[in-house]
Amino acid sequence: MEINQQALDDAVARHSFTGVAAVDVGEQRTLERCEGFRHRALQVPMTPDTAIGIASGSKGFTALAVLRLVEQGMLGLDRPVRGLLGADLPLIDERVTIEHLLGHTSGIGDYLDEEAEWEASDYVLSLPVHTLTTAAAFLPMLAGHPQKCAPGERFSYCNGGYLVLAVLLERVTGESYQDVVRRLVLRPAGLEATDFLPLNELPARAAPGYVHDQGDLVNTLHLPVLGNGDGGAFTTAADLHRFWLALLDGVIVAKETVELMTRPRFDVPQEDKRYGLGFWLHRTGPALILEGYDAGASFRSTHLVDTRTTVSVLGNSSEGAWPVVAALAEAIDGELGRG
Repeated sequence: MEINQQALDDAVARHSFTGVAAVDVGEQRTLERCEGFRHRALQVPMTPDTAIGIASGSKGFTALAVLRLVEQGMLGLDRPVRGLLGADLPLIDERVTIEHLLGHTSGIGDYLDEEAEWEASDYVLSLPVHTLTTAAAFLPMLAGHPQKCAPGERFSYCNGGYLVLAVLLERVTGESYQDVVRRLVLRPAGLEATDFLPLNELPARAAPGYVHDQGDLVNTLHLPVLGNGDGGAFTTAADLHRFWLALLDGVIVAKETVELMTRPRFDVPQEDKRYGLGFWLHRTGPALILEGYDAGASFRSTHLVDTRTTVSVLGNSSEGAWPVVAALAEAIDGELGRG
């Protein structure tokens, strides 16, 4: 993969990128950039093994946990969610299925509607952030949002839909959402550096997330104290490469399930990408994408299937990673074009 180093340097400087950018090809790391501080006030430098929040990037973990239960016969893609929700969230159409939620075609109303005006620096949570430790705790916040459209009518990215999936995971297994994902996804894939870390008690290896244009303000009051179904896990560049290889090797779910999840289902022109079930896809080539954007997080990891190459940019600020993502995307497009 040919990377324009000057363009990369310019991108790092543009929004003062703090974080880790890495390219891993098979067993070899061919690019590694650690920029800025893991912790600004203490001036702790960023290191390759820093755990950084990936916001919606961990929606893929939620989707995989659901598909593990589908493989085990505990859930079905065509199963209407109403039967598991019971009296909760009565405004969700009775025709909405698990597959609709996974593919963002449920049409349900969203507590955080990204099609409306929204800024990463907004305080969007209507419940005390310290109470949001399980998926069930989000139910009052998910209630009261009417359907936006009929189930299956169109693609409409929906954070709330993935929290509903997390609620279903808890009800089917009797475990917390985080424990379900640890058991079904993180441990089988060998992701020892990946976890849902409490924002108010981050370990030394983790980077606080800094809200863009707010000085050294961290995101503790902007996000749930623990990541949940719609995002918020912490991970490292090395674990992301390990994740992609485990996924495509059939370690997490069967290869047939991987094919089901990564088959292009929808063109999403406004994102210049396509979507499967739980994963974004490159607009033309065989590459899988996880992406996240929130207060204190800017992230993308792209895996080029044919060459077992992972390109990851993990930023611990709201905006810093995007110029770097764009610079590396040019190299990815060039590589796929040559293929």
